[in-house]
Amino acid sequence: MSSLNLKLISIGIIAGIINGFFGSGGGIIVVIGLVHLIQIEDYKAHATAISIILPLSIVSTIIYLFNNKIPIKITILTMIGGVAGSFIGAKTLDKIPVSILRKIFGGVIIYSALRMFIQ
Repeated sequence: MSSLNLKLISIGIIAGIINGFFGSGGGIIVVIGLVHLIQIEDYKAHATAISIILPLSIVSTIIYLFNNKIPIKITILTMIGGVAGSFIGAKTLDKIPVSILRKIFGGVIIYSALRMFIQ
């Protein structure tokens, strides 16, 4: 197996574990891994992360459903907003300069980390 394939599988395993533990965050690992380890363009890394997270989320969702961990009404209402937001984000991603995209991405990660430490 090539070094590139091992890196990609490793990124996937780590993203899957993070996504399964926290319900999110796997995409962050994918973006960081693809940009810094594989040198993929930021736009492609973000788009690739979205497509990778779908199957990871489906597996986690099935497990959480069987364990009665998902409040269905909250999920459906939040999903409606999420679908609208996903459409807007996907349509505007390539219109944002990479330097701004990196700042937004980094800012969201830092803000999230600080909120978790403060609470």
